[in-house]
Amino acid sequence: MTKRRRRGQDIDGVLVLDKPSGLTSNESLQRVKRLFDARKVGHTGSLDTLATGVLPLCFGEATKFSRFLLNADKSYHVHSILGIATNTGDADGEVVQRSETSHIQHEELENALVGFRGSFDQIPPMFSAIKRNGQPLYKLARKGVEVPRQARPVTVNKNTLTHFENPHFQLDIQCSKGTYIRTIVDDIGRKLGVGAHVTALRRRSVGTFDETKLVSIEELESAKEQGTLKSLLLPISSVVEEWPAIFVAGPTAYNVRHGQPIRVRQTPAEGWVKLCETVGDSRVRFLGIGEVLDDGRVAPRRLLA
Repeated sequence: MTKRRRRGQDIDGVLVLDKPSGLTSNESLQRVKRLFDARKVGHTGSLDTLATGVLPLCFGEATKFSRFLLNADKSYHVHSILGIATNTGDADGEVVQRSETSHIQHEELENALVGFRGSFDQIPPMFSAIKRNGQPLYKLARKGVEVPRQARPVTVNKNTLTHFENPHFQLDIQCSKGTYIRTIVDDIGRKLGVGAHVTALRRRSVGTFDETKLVSIEELESAKEQGTLKSLLLPISSVVEEWPAIFVAGPTAYNVRHGQPIRVRQTPAEGWVKLCETVGDSRVRFLGIGEVLDDGRVAPRRLLA
């Protein structure tokens, strides 16, 4: 019996894609995957179809560390409009409410934002990928079905009004994972009694990945023609770039590669660390990540193959 040939190339690394508006996160991923002819690629948290901006894509071995990007804080710039509410909370949805907004003053809008700072519970929208009994909520919503949703704790570290020209307003938001910007805007509109929805949304950062690292699909297509696609990939270690590093060599590196806890000097008191092997005088090889145990040793948790 002949073995089935694996499709695509084994490619490792991270690409910070500038997701275009009009494509889903998965459609964007598939286009990039085809350009690279890559065997394994995963994204680290969906963006709405309307949205643009930072969408980190993990190739090959980098997918082992993608959950740390899923859990990372995000930042956004959002354009919104008062007086019109939609069933999706953004411009892609159907209008469900229209209201007069001329009475809304700058101070009133500023006061409405106060309730959406810090830690609070947020009810996710029906138009979301959250699953109920194995089915995404958005599929139920498209059928006109609404079901109760469990409120989820979120944290908004920054929610700043950067522009207001009634009925249009813009916000800069920094928040924890799982925060729905559409819902914040919709709730602001409800609080003011006039409705509101998102007209444009740009994600500016995911963890340490920001707009300075962005690569567009057009740039990828150009690089493919020039044969320089792989030069646009960041190293796997960029996922945990700001973590404290533990450097090992010789027998200690051998133990790490075989998943054995190690004891080294200058270990942090707790938390996660990146594990790096020193090779020769100047080379450093990223091995994976570890966690500091109660007894001070470092236990390898995710390692490169």
